[in-house]
Amino acid sequence: MASDTSDTAAHPRFAEALRGLGLDVEIRRFPDATRTAVEAAEAVGCELSQIVKSLVFEADGKPVVVLVDGASRVDVERVRRELGAGAVRRASAALVRETTGYAIGGVPPFGHRARTRVLADRRLLDHGVVWAAAGTPHTVFPLDPTSLIAHAGGTVADVRGTTA
Repeated sequence: MASDTSDTAAHPRFAEALRGLGLDVEIRRFPDATRTAVEAAEAVGCELSQIVKSLVFEADGKPVVVLVDGASRVDVERVRRELGAGAVRRASAALVRETTGYAIGGVPPFGHRARTRVLADRRLLDHGVVWAAAGTPHTVFPLDPTSLIAHAGGTVADVRGTTA
């Protein structure tokens, strides 16, 4: 599958975030959507666990972004305990867009519209390079997981549940 590696392939908000962080990363744009982790892994040619899913949850009514590998599901109870929250649930599509500025399927791990708490599953650190959405369902970028989590302002935690 062909890819476009130009800087303009990223969502403008995400491209601006990259510039603000001084990051020069390769953005790959694919003609077919990489909306799911499986689609992204197939397009990139990497292991499913090297894909970073940026998922938005609501913890006691406040949004939180959870970063987890593409082969895993988030254990909502672990997220609840980590945050000390009373209740945690998946955010609506409207809250995802309002919080991050991106649509589901293209949410990057950082460069969001609103400053949001981020939890990153420890298993992401098992890889030398991981791939995450660059703000659109057609774009991804590679980065070492330690840098990705740091740029996201993430807290490393055990929030992974069963495999997807």
